[in-house]
Amino acid sequence: MATDLILKAASIITMEDELPRAEAIAIDTSTGVITAVGTLAVVQATAPGVAVTDLGTDVLMPGFVDPHNHPALSGLVTQAPAHWIAPYVGYPTYADVQALWKQLDASTPAGQALVFAGLDRLLQGAPELNNTDLDAFFPSRPVIVIDNSGHESYFNTAVFTLNGWTDNKPPADPVGSHFGRNPDGTSNGRAYETAATLMAANKVFAIAIPHPLLSVARWLAEMSSNGITMTSEHTFKGDMLAAYSACVSVTNSPIRIALYHMSIESDCGEKITSPNPSMLWKQGIKLWADGSPWVGTIAASFPYLDSPVVQHAQIPLGPGGEAMMNYTRAELDQVLATHAAQGWQFAFHVNGDVGLDIVLDAYEHALVTNNLMGLDHRWRVEHVGAARGDQFERAAALGVTISMLPAQFIYWGDLLDGQMFPPEIGSQWMRAGDAFRSGALVTFHNDGFVSPPIPLLNIQAMTTRRSASGQVHGPKQQVSLHDAFRAHTINAARQLFRDQDLGSIKVGKLADLVQLSADPYAVDSDKLTEQVNVQATWVNGTKIDTNKFVANIEAIDPSEHQHLPQAALSHTC
Repeated sequence: MATDLILKAASIITMEDELPRAEAIAIDTSTGVITAVGTLAVVQATAPGVAVTDLGTDVLMPGFVDPHNHPALSGLVTQAPAHWIAPYVGYPTYADVQALWKQLDASTPAGQALVFAGLDRLLQGAPELNNTDLDAFFPSRPVIVIDNSGHESYFNTAVFTLNGWTDNKPPADPVGSHFGRNPDGTSNGRAYETAATLMAANKVFAIAIPHPLLSVARWLAEMSSNGITMTSEHTFKGDMLAAYSACVSVTNSPIRIALYHMSIESDCGEKITSPNPSMLWKQGIKLWADGSPWVGTIAASFPYLDSPVVQHAQIPLGPGGEAMMNYTRAELDQVLATHAAQGWQFAFHVNGDVGLDIVLDAYEHALVTNNLMGLDHRWRVEHVGAARGDQFERAAALGVTISMLPAQFIYWGDLLDGQMFPPEIGSQWMRAGDAFRSGALVTFHNDGFVSPPIPLLNIQAMTTRRSASGQVHGPKQQVSLHDAFRAHTINAARQLFRDQDLGSIKVGKLADLVQLSADPYAVDSDKLTEQVNVQATWVNGTKIDTNKFVANIEAIDPSEHQHLPQAALSHTC
């Protein structure tokens, strides 16, 4: 290796047990490979004459890994010219959203379509909107509003006209989705699940988002600014490949991307051709067991509380049980049987405890049938908000890995505990402590626009069990700071099958790094996000300039990727 860079920091946290701390690392930037780790003297001895870049009081760690995201959709619906209206990005109440809508309708050129994402009926106190509600704010321009869960959308009457719906009646319901309808068959301005949202919104996006690839680049830059150097696309379709290939092919590309192909696509078992397999590769197949806790579609054994917050959000009390499953058990077995022998890793969206039981049953059957029990398959379950401790133990015994969504606890924790569910359920939501105690491989993720991509906030919340309000819920589910960092570094790299070359700082691995303003192990865990800032990220030993990355993408002809909204809207979560 031709070492040409030595980085010295106040401390280097390697996430390697044999050498947990170091003072310097050496890198061959032509390959991105780490050539030495240790004291400055030891590292310099391996590369005489190479100048030292001293990062002063900053600290280096392996770059953070978000193993479950949706960069394409997230960029399209949160980055300008779209509007992110989630409660945690500046719109805590429905009144705040309404004020924005009034301002935008008055200031936006006539006829210009608008896209919004992040409306939250629980946190903001918003009603389940219909076209009449939106017409009051937007009487003439086409507008689509995507619910924060990603499982429902709302649109105004101008969208009916734009789509050419005869007599204001939407088309026949697509498989797995449906439109809201009035008694006379006309649209009420609602679409449930993303196939219906796509049919309603496709023309709106074509008008509102002139450079779709640029929106994706801005989301990747946002992730990079929070220290993330590797992520995934958990709703991949073949017609998204060109967009992702473009993102990883320009200079200053900030993030590696693993692709999980949706099982509903006919080509989900096929391989892809990547322009740079180290930066972009297909890892597995994605399935959806149930829906979202925020709209009442999880396969759970327990009901919601009959509380004002649940009533206002118009959530059915349930319990939904097996009726909320998106697949029958026979359908699950067929998908797993078809693709297990191809060697793909599976990832299952599942929130409810009933749903997780069914998924684990199906996994066990497929593992036994395909002689994979005891092998290193690393099949996954995603989110698992309502999972029980014994289910994590069963997952560990099956070799199933667990990817948790701390945002469910961070932003909804106060509602979950005593308003949505009784405390014995709500306070324990997102049982990270039980998950780690089970011995399973555990990771944390942000799930695209469902929450801001901030690994340090996930780590802070899971170590303290403090929600966004500062309240503590379920302290027995706290995890150690080190385990929490593992969930966003080496564990997540392992879940993506990249632990052999990423996820920790070690000779022979690639130099994907996050540069922090302070040592996260030396500050109060309650104030981690206040006292530690992301200063920079490094990919393959090169410091990333996200402004240059975005500019490189902006220079690409927008017409090459006009189909991207249709591809990205195909599914969420």
